[in-house]
Amino acid sequence: MPNFLRYTRSKLQNWPDVLFRGVTRLSALFVLILLAAIIGSLVMGSLPAIKTFGFHFLVSSEWDPVADQFGALTPIIGTLVTASIALLIAVPISFGISLFLTELSPRWLRRPLGIAVELLAGIPSIIYGMWGLFVFAPLFADHVEPWINDHLGTLPMIGSFFSGPPMGIGILTASIILAIMVIPFIASVMRDVFEVVPALLKESAYGLGATTWEVVWNIVVPYTKVGVAGGIMLGLGRALGETMAVTFVIGNANSLSASLLMPGNSISSALANEFNEAVGEIYTSSLIELGLILFFITFVVLALARFMLYKLAKREGKAA
Repeated sequence: MPNFLRYTRSKLQNWPDVLFRGVTRLSALFVLILLAAIIGSLVMGSLPAIKTFGFHFLVSSEWDPVADQFGALTPIIGTLVTASIALLIAVPISFGISLFLTELSPRWLRRPLGIAVELLAGIPSIIYGMWGLFVFAPLFADHVEPWINDHLGTLPMIGSFFSGPPMGIGILTASIILAIMVIPFIASVMRDVFEVVPALLKESAYGLGATTWEVVWNIVVPYTKVGVAGGIMLGLGRALGETMAVTFVIGNANSLSASLLMPGNSISSALANEFNEAVGEIYTSSLIELGLILFFITFVVLALARFMLYKLAKREGKAA
């Protein structure tokens, strides 16, 4: 067979691989183009507010649509505080759920409980918000916030964080609702990574006389710490960007207060409440800049998460 015909036949046989590489390359390029388009549109829409307020927009808590005076400090603090408190609540509970499902739960309960956790992740956020506003907030105001005021609000140094009228809605309520929402995501990821631990490692530890807690802390957690950190970052990303549930229960007040029981605001709730009512270029541009700030916060958090996972993986390689 002539070399030319052999070369042509080889090319024809390899066309599926060439097509597959081209499609995957275009898909990856499309993601980058879409990301650049989102960033570009946010920056272009934010330019009037950036030119008008500059850096002062980030450190000002004033939000007066009538006078066209806007500042992002209150929504930024509300977003960071609610997401942080939600993680502080959700991570230990998620760890306990995933540990019970993989190590302690009887077989007949493991599958139904795992399915129930996954179903919680599929509930729309507006349902969480409605439940939080009409069920959780009244109970919280009548039975929990008075106790917090009496027992924590009188403590030195931290009392100002837990004092205020028992209204039921506020920063702490929004944080608890967020924690309930992100628990299924974190617990599902932790459960999946705990299940990939080789049974031989755990059985060897049990054979040497280790307790269940010692096996979990010395075998399971070190083996899966990269996946656990990834699940926590997934929950943090969900908490930072949550809109409707937070809008229902945070109070939507553009004012700063040291108390976690007082109403506040977040970037996502501010956008949901005010974008349809925004009149004028500066007002609309300020809201778009809030979206840009939220995008930047999420990007920084995910970048730090990726860097942390890289360092963890590198450290494991050195240990090996």
